Amino acid sequence: MTKEDVSEAVEVDTVLGYNSRLSSHQRSVIHQVASAPMPSDYEFSFFDPSELQCKEVLLDPSTTIPELFAVLRQWVPQVQKNIHLIGTEILKRGCGVNDRDGLTDMSLLHYCCKAGAPGIGDADIAASFARNLIGLGADPNLRSRWTNMRALHYAAYFDVPQLIRVVLQASQPGEVDATCSDFDFGTALHIAASNLCASAVKCLLELGANPAFRNEKGLCPVDVVPDPLDMSVEMADAATVATELRTLLREALPRPVSPLPLTLHAQSTPTLSDKARIQLSTMGIHLGDRVVIAGQKVGTLRFCGSTDFSAGLWAGVELDKPEGKNNGSVAGVQYFTCRIKHGIFAPLSKISKPLERHKTSTIRTSTPVRPPRRIDQSRITSKIHTGVLCRSLSSSSSSLDSRHGPVARPRPLPRQRLPARQRRERVPLSPRTTPSPALHSVSDTTVLRAAGIRSRNPSASSSLCESPEVHLGERVLVVGKRTGIVQFYGKTNFAPGLWLGIELDKPSGKNDGSVGGVRYFSCPPKHGVFAPPSRVQRIHGSVDCLSELSSSRLSHPLSGTIRRSSSTSLSVATPKDTSRRRPVTRCVSFLHRPHMSPL
Repeated sequence: MTKEDVSEAVEVDTVLGYNSRLSSHQRSVIHQVASAPMPSDYEFSFFDPSELQCKEVLLDPSTTIPELFAVLRQWVPQVQKNIHLIGTEILKRGCGVNDRDGLTDMSLLHYCCKAGAPGIGDADIAASFARNLIGLGADPNLRSRWTNMRALHYAAYFDVPQLIRVVLQASQPGEVDATCSDFDFGTALHIAASNLCASAVKCLLELGANPAFRNEKGLCPVDVVPDPLDMSVEMADAATVATELRTLLREALPRPVSPLPLTLHAQSTPTLSDKARIQLSTMGIHLGDRVVIAGQKVGTLRFCGSTDFSAGLWAGVELDKPEGKNNGSVAGVQYFTCRIKHGIFAPLSKISKPLERHKTSTIRTSTPVRPPRRIDQSRITSKIHTGVLCRSLSSSSSSLDSRHGPVARPRPLPRQRLPARQRRERVPLSPRTTPSPALHSVSDTTVLRAAGIRSRNPSASSSLCESPEVHLGERVLVVGKRTGIVQFYGKTNFAPGLWLGIELDKPSGKNDGSVGGVRYFSCPPKHGVFAPPSRVQRIHGSVDCLSELSSSRLSHPLSGTIRRSSSTSLSVATPKDTSRRRPVTRCVSFLHRPHMSPL
């Protein structure tokens, strides 16, 4: 099934005082809207069936069906964990098993699928009551006319695999791929993937959901998984889930029918579109050139153009090492040919020419190494552009010319790529302006030079100074708000790129130095946080260190969005339609899930 079942029976708008039990074959009733019945002098704003006063109201025969539906709409654990009690009372009052709430147009089975949401309800209790409803004739294919969602779609949206199994057991074969117009005619697998519902995704795949199904925008479930690089620093756990889901859904895609031979013949140059040719010409790159993806993986450009898996221009690169994701094909479409795990796709904006370092390396080895000397910088008022990645607060910052001279410097770790303008403005360091090696780790002598560190509109009361280096053990400012000490720098399992691990001064963090069961450093609970180097500022000295910054620089805040280094894997960003309004939202305990208003 690829579109909705829109031919539903015409239903009675409202029926008042209806006290006889409807059989499953009769037309369902839409009950009028009412407010939740709250006991008098009740101290809470929500209904709690475990409270004696609320229990009396629940069991009172004068409490109507619309009033009990209003109770079900309260999105609190006290209500959702008692779905079976409230639902049973609704049925006792003559409500048909397929009757609907007049406000949300949801049936009891729909509410049951919501009530199993992690952190809010009890999935086992909800699944048990759902079986009872289906046994009484509840229709699993019934759709809410506001959201066009079935019970399966609600169960996928709220990440309740127990309800997914119950609903599909009562459905016809193939209903697992039933679409929903409110999600671009995507399937339940699209809904679960876009909301990072890992348990629901795994359950749907086990039950035969099609991972190659495309919605009306031509996107597979893997394409609608949010990009981990677009998530905020506080959402490291969500980034981990997104990375896992992308891997899981890619592996579930069907393989090409005929595998490519290990030995490939010379490839013919593919035809470029005018748009791709102009863009490559602007970048000074041609097909067959050596390129670098996000400053990390090196390979040969084999493809440039539009694709079926996402809009925009994409670059297909054959990597030198088996660090890729495919053999030049995605979802059965072959864009270029290469060996298995040597192919990778990336947005055209993420590729660049390799940096030419042969000349500098030759000069360094041919000149005796002189130890670096410190200089008196008290008279220097303009910013020194060192070889280390260091961004000024304003594009109008001046640079201090220094004499060119060979010098041996520690090799910096992989870092983000400088914008073209800043690369042109970089001035080689003389021995007198070379910063001393710093930020050594405990186990080795690697020098850490934080990539992309810049201050954000500092105030006069801060004690921030721009510096090209961040040392392990130094005090830093995270996202311009929280202070702490750097305890870790390197790659992580929860997201690509390089990350800083900071032990915060106050318990305003997210962890104790570990994420996803992997420990990167140790600190008290809620004192640990991870951030990319671009979101961290070095703190040292006093307010006097800001005296060198001109008033124009202090009053000119940076504009634009700082993006982290891009992933080297195929990452298709989910199109975001800000004008779209979801008729349903949810509120669960996971930080990566949007709060849903319990209509």
